[in-house]
Amino acid sequence: MSEKTSPLSTDKHWIKISPPVFLGSAGLTLVFVLLTIIYPEAAGDLFGRIQTWIAESVGWFYILSVATFLIFVIFLGVSSLGNIKLGPDHSEPDYTYISWFAMLFSAGMGIGLMFFGVAEPVMHYLAPPVGDGGTMEAARESMKITFFHWGLHAWAIYAVVAISLAYFAYRRNLPLTIRSAFYPLIGKRIYGPIGHAVDIFAVLGTMFGVATSLGLGVTQINAGLEYLFGVPVELWVQILLVAIITLIATISVVLGLEGGIKRLSELNMILAAGLVLFVLVAGPTVFLLQAFTQNTGAYVADLAEMTFNLYAYDPTDWIGGWTLFYWGWWIAWSPFVGMFIARVSRGRTIREFVLGVLMVPVGFTFIWMTFFGNTALHMIMVQGLTQLGDAVSEDVTVALFRFFEHLPLSTLISLIATILVVTFFVTSSDSGSLVIDMLTSGGEENAPVWQRIFWATTEGVVAAVLLVAGGLGALQTASIASALPFTVIMLLMCLGLYKSLRTEVVKKITLQSATVMPTAPSSPVSWKQRLKTLVHQPTRSEVLAYIQDTVKPALEEVSREMEKRNIKSMVEEGEDGRVWLKVLHGEEINFFYSVRPREYTPPAFTLSATRSRPGRERKYFRAEIHLREGGQDYDIMNWTREQVITDVLNQYEKHLQFLDSLR
Repeated sequence: MSEKTSPLSTDKHWIKISPPVFLGSAGLTLVFVLLTIIYPEAAGDLFGRIQTWIAESVGWFYILSVATFLIFVIFLGVSSLGNIKLGPDHSEPDYTYISWFAMLFSAGMGIGLMFFGVAEPVMHYLAPPVGDGGTMEAARESMKITFFHWGLHAWAIYAVVAISLAYFAYRRNLPLTIRSAFYPLIGKRIYGPIGHAVDIFAVLGTMFGVATSLGLGVTQINAGLEYLFGVPVELWVQILLVAIITLIATISVVLGLEGGIKRLSELNMILAAGLVLFVLVAGPTVFLLQAFTQNTGAYVADLAEMTFNLYAYDPTDWIGGWTLFYWGWWIAWSPFVGMFIARVSRGRTIREFVLGVLMVPVGFTFIWMTFFGNTALHMIMVQGLTQLGDAVSEDVTVALFRFFEHLPLSTLISLIATILVVTFFVTSSDSGSLVIDMLTSGGEENAPVWQRIFWATTEGVVAAVLLVAGGLGALQTASIASALPFTVIMLLMCLGLYKSLRTEVVKKITLQSATVMPTAPSSPVSWKQRLKTLVHQPTRSEVLAYIQDTVKPALEEVSREMEKRNIKSMVEEGEDGRVWLKVLHGEEINFFYSVRPREYTPPAFTLSATRSRPGRERKYFRAEIHLREGGQDYDIMNWTREQVITDVLNQYEKHLQFLDSLR
């Protein structure tokens, strides 16, 4: 198959954009920035009203939607759909598990853990949603609520978007954009106004979700610099920090995924793991291990009740400032994190993906929240350090640094924590810029550098504007409000993904049970000649010659015969020597049959046969069959032209039976 090109983007080498999405997103962002700068007080008041309206009127919709996402993702992981790969059947993962987990964690919620790791448990302990604060029961509930906000629901939201994008981009060969998930629902109309609108909503959600994280990050960096070096906690300092760190993020963006984001993500994991181990050793170690076990058990036991709890019988505005903020934040982040996770998850099965995305980051998050949160609660409840609670209540941005004051090596650890916030800040910004650039360029993975620089700068500007307009409250409202339309989009993504995955399962069952014409008898061959063919390790040139001399004429003969019967088909070649037959079925799924050379390392018992070959020719090659779903893992080298034709017709007959089962 020829190299995939996006029908959405321009063709000029210096600019690769989808004009409606790029200009629409940039224009709406510019309008927001200008209005907020011109009318900051009115903007702050509007943000407050929006958050109140959402909490009172559509909070139930957020709660039900997020519950749906979690149930849907778990279903994908445990059902037969989990065996489907996020890519062709023959694809392999691009990254090791360690690199994959590091990028998942850094992109997903790094800054948030630094900001809320100490603050959230302490705040829930002092001011729980119901009941009295400062009690043992409040301490238990505070950790359960914290686990709930940072647990499976958050990563299920990311997983919905990531699975959809990876599946449609890498298995169905559609652009790596949000609109592609709507293909099973609206077909080629994804390239029209509906698709443009979907991607614009995704860009705006990503923009405000990332800006929220950046805003939280700079307030905490400012607090760390004030603690370490006496830098004043002022708005102008935070805006300057936004500018400096956005510049660093821009450099990382220029370096790209391999050179910048991957290396910074691995550094983040090393520093984060070091901080966690330090707190475990320096804090009440045995108590923390006990608390981790109990917290996890309480979370699992009450998961269903917490999932659907809207405090309808105990009305409180707490849910708007906490649960709905988190659900809105995760949903606003989901286009960004989902696309980034999809980008680094090609080649994994859906089941492997679900287990990796739900279990590993959630496990590390629970460890983090327990070690930091329970150590802080132990300081207040057992050690009597009530001033820590007072400091958190007064200014949440200083929580982490006031916490470190009561541990050994506080200055050094605070410095490391500040560096970690900066690196999390950078990975969030450059990952977000990469994703927004892909959305606004129609799925181009190698767009010009200036476009990524433009979006990295824009994220910094939006974060600064939100800080001016109302600080943390404005950041929270921006996330919740921008997530509302995208929640509807995500529900439709679930429907489209399920419809497409079900089609794959139907096809697989059909292919397995289909009755096909028996293979035509081959020319008589002696058993000695057959054995010689079995143990021979063909070179690349031998396989290429076979494809040209036997396979291509066979496919051309089939194509000519189909054309006589008014079935449109074509035979094409690729640069690596592959050749394929494509049969067009209009609005229905096309048939694709390809033979391509694939390299292998010879088994040990045949190495002597290839040892004398120079360089790469020591490898051997197979002429493997690839269908639309990917490699089929069988070799047709040395088959006769008649046998090749028979195999093509066998596969085509199965394809027709599959189409019949869909009608």
